[in-house]
Amino acid sequence: MVATSKLKRAQDRVVGARPYAKVLREMIADLYSPELADRFPLLRQPAKASRAAVLLLTSNRGLAGAFNANLIREARGVIERVEKNGAAIDLHVVGRKGLGYFRYVNRPVAASRTDITDRPTADDAKSLVDDLMQQFIDKKIDALYLVSAKYNSPLSTPPVSEQVLPVAAPERKDRKQVRDYILAPNAEEILGMLLPAYVRNTVYRALVETAASEQGARRTAMKNATDNATDLLTTYKRNYNRARQAQITQEIAEIVGGAAALE
Repeated sequence: MVATSKLKRAQDRVVGARPYAKVLREMIADLYSPELADRFPLLRQPAKASRAAVLLLTSNRGLAGAFNANLIREARGVIERVEKNGAAIDLHVVGRKGLGYFRYVNRPVAASRTDITDRPTADDAKSLVDDLMQQFIDKKIDALYLVSAKYNSPLSTPPVSEQVLPVAAPERKDRKQVRDYILAPNAEEILGMLLPAYVRNTVYRALVETAASEQGARRTAMKNATDNATDLLTTYKRNYNRARQAQITQEIAEIVGGAAALE
């Protein structure tokens, strides 16, 4: 019941975050050009990644079924693929469950956060990714991968991974639609402001979708646990009644048999 009440608010945050992210992608797609791309560090495409950062979002609490295990498995897959290509990994973990697992397997964690609640804010996303953006600009890392949950429905919360840095120019789905923009002061300055906002929004959207997915997974896990407990109670009650009825029948048979013997 608690997860269900939290889920509604989490769903509202997911629904509220998606339109802004959609328009932001469209604006960057309209403003992007190869000439401008050479001037922005966040669009830098390294020839070969020598060091990459992985940002994993998990929950602080359990009782959510395989939710955290699936996220950790996805992060391990990303780490293995990146390391196979010859890059070192800086692991950044959000949530006690992910942090506890990687400490258990003795995997070094570059940074961890356990103070982000199930109501993440834009400031939380900013605090998570701004330092990583600066590391990318300073060429300390060559890529940033984000592992989070995608909220489709309370029953469908699959883990997903995406490369956040370098920023890939979003493609316009409808290329026939031409927008007439008045750019002030110019496209270069606007794109320079939008790119960090786009990265922060990507992380914020991942935070709210992971929070909603956690509540959905917890509600599903608790419902399954309740259903299983109800089934067990029904089975045990039936077995108890059968044993009790058999005992009563046996006692009656013994009484009838004793009475017949006395006659």
